[in-house]
Amino acid sequence: MDALAEQIPWLIAMTLLIFGSGFFSASEAALFSLQPVDRRALKAGTAAQRMANHLLDDPERLLSAVLFWNLTTNIAYFTIVSIVSLRLEEAARYGQSAAVAFGFISLLTIIVCSEMVPKSVGVLSARAFAGWVGVPLSISVRCADPIMPALQVVNVLSRRLIWPNFEAEEYLEVTDLERAIELSTSDAQLIKQEQAALRNIVLLSDIGAEEWMRPRTQFQSFRPPVMLSDLNGAMTPSGYLLITEPDNEEVDAAIHLKELADVPQEHLEHYAEPVVQIPWCATVADTLQKLMQKHRQVAAIVNEFGETIGILTLEDILDTIFSYHPSRSRLLLGKKPIHDISADVWLAAGVTSLRRLARYLQIELPPSKSVTLAGVIQQSLGRIAVAGDTCQWGPFDIMVLEAPERGHMLIKLTRIRNTESAE
Repeated sequence: MDALAEQIPWLIAMTLLIFGSGFFSASEAALFSLQPVDRRALKAGTAAQRMANHLLDDPERLLSAVLFWNLTTNIAYFTIVSIVSLRLEEAARYGQSAAVAFGFISLLTIIVCSEMVPKSVGVLSARAFAGWVGVPLSISVRCADPIMPALQVVNVLSRRLIWPNFEAEEYLEVTDLERAIELSTSDAQLIKQEQAALRNIVLLSDIGAEEWMRPRTQFQSFRPPVMLSDLNGAMTPSGYLLITEPDNEEVDAAIHLKELADVPQEHLEHYAEPVVQIPWCATVADTLQKLMQKHRQVAAIVNEFGETIGILTLEDILDTIFSYHPSRSRLLLGKKPIHDISADVWLAAGVTSLRRLARYLQIELPPSKSVTLAGVIQQSLGRIAVAGDTCQWGPFDIMVLEAPERGHMLIKLTRIRNTESAE
């Protein structure tokens, strides 16, 4: 029998090992490429998808098992390559050149077919691939459990012996980030943008959720069951479809309408994700942290009685970070909150925050329990304002120009020349 034909069983074994190595390479790439939204989908999917998601609960165990089996299959593969190469070299018809060529082709094959192609497929189709490999990968991880203690010992010893002084980096201070930005680019405009973003990030810890939220008058909510026809063909003001509890008006879940590729006609509430409940006294920074921890996009701001008084979305917070001059009224109205009329006269929206007003006019305002101009007017009048009402507060004479029942109050501010007597 020809020497090459005698190697067919070994070639079949090499092919199986290539598929095995490719399976573990693709599984590693797919599972560790999953985003939070992918893991939530797997968690609510089939049994195999739930098994794949459960493996990621202990990533160190999963990675150790995958690397162990991948290394085992690769060692077995190259052992067979060595055996076949030696037999080809011993055969008088082929000789050393055939053995070298076979070894080179075998090396190239496993690189392409067991590493490059499988990992590319795993990354590009991470969610779908994770569902396919859930069951066999779970079995492989369980089979590797008996040797896990030994692998952990090797891991600890390598860290102690090779990197004994390895320590985690300390958190950067804001000044460190600003310095890094200044040194990283010579583009003055880019530096200005990045410094503005850093300033706004720090500002999040000073802005209250109540101050930055969309109040109930500025968003629509729907009680389940929700039909597509309920939207009347229009996008909601917040960009989210807000679902209330079945028996009351408290916001319970939300759907980001822009993320729905195919909007169903009925029972939209089945596609909603729960909102995060945030107390009115929390800061925007606290709200952002809670949204990131829970992988949510909408926070319902509640008062001390547990009633929803507004919402704060992830998009609103990101808009605050990446705007030069973040403004709640611009967020709600889509336009500037303050307009200059003359040297001492301004038009302002009622939702304009006192913080924004003080920064815009570069003056110090008197302390107030309210956070908006509308709140200051109601506090001064002791009632709901109507068009034509006037009052005096701090360095301003205030006149209410418009006060619709459902809408935005328009206010005229006039600076008082003798501010000392006004205060």
